Amino acid sequence: MKRPSFFHGVIVAAVLAFFASAVIATLTPFVGFLSVIRFVIPALGLAYLLYLFSSSKERVGRVTTLSLWSVLAAVTWWVAPPLPLTLLIHVGAVWLVRSLYFYSGVLPALMDLGLSILSITAAVWAITQTGSVFLATWCFFLVQALFVAIPPAMKRTAGRARNTVVQNESFERARRQADRALTQLFSQ
Repeated sequence: MKRPSFFHGVIVAAVLAFFASAVIATLTPFVGFLSVIRFVIPALGLAYLLYLFSSSKERVGRVTTLSLWSVLAAVTWWVAPPLPLTLLIHVGAVWLVRSLYFYSGVLPALMDLGLSILSITAAVWAITQTGSVFLATWCFFLVQALFVAIPPAMKRTAGRARNTVVQNESFERARRQADRALTQLFSQ
Protein backbone atom coordinates (compact mmCIF):
# COMPACT_ATOMS: atom_id res chain seq x y z
CA MET A 1 0.00 0.00 0.00
CA LYS A 2 1.02 3.57 -0.64
CA ARG A 3 2.27 5.65 2.30
CA PRO A 4 -0.68 7.47 3.92
CA SER A 5 -1.28 11.16 3.32
CA PHE A 6 -1.73 13.94 5.85
CA PHE A 7 -5.41 14.24 4.88
CA HIS A 8 -5.85 10.55 5.66
CA GLY A 9 -4.32 11.20 9.10
CA VAL A 10 -6.71 14.11 9.70
CA ILE A 11 -9.69 11.85 9.06
CA VAL A 12 -8.30 9.18 11.40
CA ALA A 13 -7.69 11.89 14.04
CA ALA A 14 -11.30 13.06 13.81
CA VAL A 15 -12.70 9.52 14.03
CA LEU A 16 -10.53 8.60 17.03
CA ALA A 17 -11.32 11.90 18.77
CA PHE A 18 -15.04 11.34 18.29
CA PHE A 19 -14.74 7.79 19.62
CA ALA A 20 -12.78 8.92 22.68
CA SER A 21 -15.13 11.74 23.58
CA ALA A 22 -18.24 9.61 23.04
CA VAL A 23 -16.96 6.74 25.19
CA ILE A 24 -15.77 9.06 27.97
CA ALA A 25 -19.03 11.03 27.99
CA THR A 26 -21.10 7.84 28.02
CA LEU A 27 -19.23 5.74 30.59
CA THR A 28 -17.94 8.37 33.04
CA PRO A 29 -21.21 8.64 35.03
CA PHE A 30 -21.23 4.87 35.59
CA VAL A 31 -17.62 3.95 36.39
CA GLY A 32 -15.79 7.24 36.89
CA PHE A 33 -13.41 9.25 34.72
CA LEU A 34 -10.18 7.54 35.77
CA SER A 35 -11.50 4.05 35.01
CA VAL A 36 -12.82 5.14 31.64
CA ILE A 37 -9.62 6.92 30.64
CA ARG A 38 -7.60 3.81 31.57
CA PHE A 39 -9.76 1.95 29.06
CA VAL A 40 -9.79 4.62 26.36
CA ILE A 41 -6.01 5.15 26.14
CA PRO A 42 -5.23 1.51 25.22
CA ALA A 43 -8.29 1.35 22.95
CA LEU A 44 -7.08 4.40 21.02
CA GLY A 45 -3.58 2.92 20.92
CA LEU A 46 -4.92 -0.31 19.46
CA ALA A 47 -7.05 1.51 16.89
CA TYR A 48 -4.08 3.65 15.83
CA LEU A 49 -1.85 0.57 15.70
CA LEU A 50 -4.31 -1.14 13.35
CA TYR A 51 -4.39 2.01 11.21
CA LEU A 52 -0.58 1.93 11.03
CA PHE A 53 -0.65 -1.74 10.03
CA SER A 54 -3.14 -0.99 7.26
CA SER A 55 -0.97 1.88 6.00
CA SER A 56 2.34 0.03 6.07
CA LYS A 57 3.64 -2.08 3.21
CA GLU A 58 5.71 -4.10 5.69
CA ARG A 59 3.98 -7.44 6.32
CA VAL A 60 6.48 -9.25 8.51
CA GLY A 61 6.04 -9.36 12.28
CA ARG A 62 2.52 -8.00 12.60
CA VAL A 63 1.28 -10.81 14.82
CA THR A 64 4.35 -10.55 17.04
CA THR A 65 4.04 -6.76 17.25
CA LEU A 66 0.34 -6.95 18.08
CA SER A 67 1.02 -9.65 20.70
CA LEU A 68 3.80 -7.65 22.36
CA TRP A 69 1.67 -4.51 22.33
CA SER A 70 -1.22 -6.45 23.93
CA VAL A 71 1.06 -7.75 26.67
CA LEU A 72 2.37 -4.23 27.29
CA ALA A 73 -1.18 -2.84 27.45
CA ALA A 74 -2.31 -5.60 29.83
CA VAL A 75 0.68 -5.15 32.15
CA THR A 76 0.21 -1.37 32.12
CA TRP A 77 -3.48 -1.78 32.97
CA TRP A 78 -2.71 -4.30 35.74
CA VAL A 79 0.10 -2.26 37.35
CA ALA A 80 -1.95 0.95 36.97
CA PRO A 81 0.84 3.56 36.96
CA PRO A 82 -0.12 7.24 37.23
CA LEU A 83 -2.10 8.53 34.28
CA PRO A 84 0.75 10.57 32.69
CA LEU A 85 3.03 7.52 32.78
CA THR A 86 0.30 5.35 31.24
CA LEU A 87 -0.04 7.85 28.42
CA LEU A 88 3.74 7.97 27.90
CA ILE A 89 3.95 4.17 27.78
CA HIS A 90 1.31 3.94 25.08
CA VAL A 91 2.72 6.84 23.06
CA GLY A 92 6.15 5.21 23.31
CA ALA A 93 4.72 1.94 22.03
CA VAL A 94 3.09 3.71 19.07
CA TRP A 95 6.37 5.51 18.35
CA LEU A 96 8.29 2.24 18.43
CA VAL A 97 5.86 0.50 16.09
CA ARG A 98 5.88 3.42 13.66
CA SER A 99 9.67 3.53 13.76
CA LEU A 100 9.89 -0.16 12.95
CA TYR A 101 7.31 -0.16 10.18
CA PHE A 102 7.88 3.17 8.42
CA TYR A 103 11.54 4.18 8.83
CA SER A 104 14.86 2.62 7.94
CA GLY A 105 17.21 4.73 9.97
CA VAL A 106 17.89 6.21 13.36
CA LEU A 107 17.51 9.86 12.35
CA PRO A 108 13.93 9.50 11.00
CA ALA A 109 12.99 7.52 14.12
CA LEU A 110 14.38 10.28 16.34
CA MET A 111 12.47 12.87 14.34
CA ASP A 112 9.34 10.80 14.92
CA LEU A 113 10.11 10.71 18.66
CA GLY A 114 10.20 14.51 18.61
CA LEU A 115 6.87 14.47 16.81
CA SER A 116 5.42 12.21 19.51
CA ILE A 117 6.62 14.57 22.24
CA LEU A 118 5.11 17.49 20.33
CA SER A 119 1.79 15.65 20.03
CA ILE A 120 1.66 15.05 23.80
CA THR A 121 2.40 18.75 24.33
CA ALA A 122 -0.40 19.73 21.94
CA ALA A 123 -2.87 17.42 23.70
CA VAL A 124 -1.95 18.76 27.15
CA TRP A 125 -2.27 22.33 25.88
CA ALA A 126 -5.67 21.61 24.32
CA ILE A 127 -7.09 19.92 27.44
CA THR A 128 -5.87 22.70 29.73
CA GLN A 129 -7.19 25.48 27.48
CA THR A 130 -10.55 23.99 26.54
CA GLY A 131 -11.26 21.08 28.86
CA SER A 132 -12.49 19.17 25.81
CA VAL A 133 -11.50 15.54 25.43
CA PHE A 134 -12.44 15.71 21.75
CA LEU A 135 -10.09 18.63 21.06
CA ALA A 136 -7.25 17.16 23.12
CA THR A 137 -7.49 13.81 21.31
CA TRP A 138 -7.90 15.47 17.94
CA CYS A 139 -4.85 17.72 18.52
CA PHE A 140 -2.81 14.70 19.59
CA PHE A 141 -3.64 12.64 16.51
CA LEU A 142 -3.48 15.67 14.22
CA VAL A 143 0.14 16.23 15.18
CA GLN A 144 0.74 12.47 14.86
CA ALA A 145 -0.57 12.69 11.28
CA LEU A 146 2.48 14.78 10.43
CA PHE A 147 4.63 11.64 10.49
CA VAL A 148 4.05 11.37 6.74
CA ALA A 149 6.35 14.39 6.31
CA ILE A 150 9.30 12.52 7.82
CA PRO A 151 11.35 10.82 5.10
CA PRO A 152 11.63 7.04 5.47
CA ALA A 153 15.42 7.20 5.19
CA MET A 154 18.04 9.91 5.12
CA LYS A 155 20.14 9.70 2.00
CA ARG A 156 23.70 10.93 1.57
CA THR A 157 24.20 14.31 0.00
CA ALA A 158 24.74 14.48 -3.74
CA GLY A 159 28.03 16.35 -3.27
CA ARG A 160 29.67 13.40 -1.58
CA ALA A 161 28.50 10.98 -4.24
CA ARG A 162 29.73 13.30 -7.00
CA ASN A 163 33.19 13.61 -5.37
CA THR A 164 33.42 9.84 -5.16
CA VAL A 165 32.63 9.54 -8.86
CA VAL A 166 35.20 12.21 -9.75
CA GLN A 167 37.85 10.42 -7.70
CA ASN A 168 36.97 7.16 -9.43
CA GLU A 169 37.18 8.85 -12.85
CA SER A 170 40.66 10.21 -12.15
CA PHE A 171 41.75 6.81 -10.89
CA GLU A 172 40.38 5.14 -14.03
CA ARG A 173 42.14 7.66 -16.26
CA ALA A 174 45.46 7.01 -14.48
CA ARG A 175 44.93 3.26 -14.74
CA ARG A 176 44.27 3.48 -18.50
CA GLN A 177 47.44 5.56 -18.98
CA ALA A 178 49.43 2.99 -17.01
CA ASP A 179 47.96 0.18 -19.12
CA ARG A 180 48.91 2.02 -22.32
CA ALA A 181 52.45 2.60 -21.01
CA LEU A 182 52.83 -1.07 -20.11
CA THR A 183 51.47 -2.13 -23.51
CA GLN A 184 53.96 0.14 -25.29
CA LEU A 185 56.79 -1.12 -23.11
CA PHE A 186 56.09 -4.78 -23.85
CA SER A 187 55.27 -4.30 -27.53
CA GLN A 188 58.66 -2.68 -28.35
